Amino acid sequence: MTQKILILNGPNLNLLGTRQPEVYGATTLAEIEAMCHARAQERGIAVTCVQSNHEGALVDQLHAARGVFAGVVLNAGAYTHTSVALMDAISSTMLPVVELHLSNIHAREAFRHRSFIAPVAVGQICGFGAAGYPLAIDALLAHLGADE
Repeated sequence: MTQKILILNGPNLNLLGTRQPEVYGATTLAEIEAMCHARAQERGIAVTCVQSNHEGALVDQLHAARGVFAGVVLNAGAYTHTSVALMDAISSTMLPVVELHLSNIHAREAFRHRSFIAPVAVGQICGFGAAGYPLAIDALLAHLGADE
């Protein structure tokens, strides 16, 4: 059976390409999803990409991932800094999660330095723009032992 990874994107990421390109780049979410599918094909795995602007929908996606996906790449957007619910969902599912951000959250406003996701994630990738998504897939696969 092919290993499957969930790529889960949070609020406002549907506006990528037009939303603050000086911060988030000019790459659209559709282009990022194509990059993820290309990396998955290279690595012999499958990915499913989901985006929602709603916190509860993201929680539902994490719950539904149990027993279906080997792990999750999560760009929770602004919910990174506010959502105990997402943190609890990650802890509850016991799936490995790589936290991902297009921008370097540690070089931005002070409120963005705090991540509720980081303590329950296997790692964090930030500041590499759209290139962070294939990096996150590779990091998650390494964590899962796919590189051994």
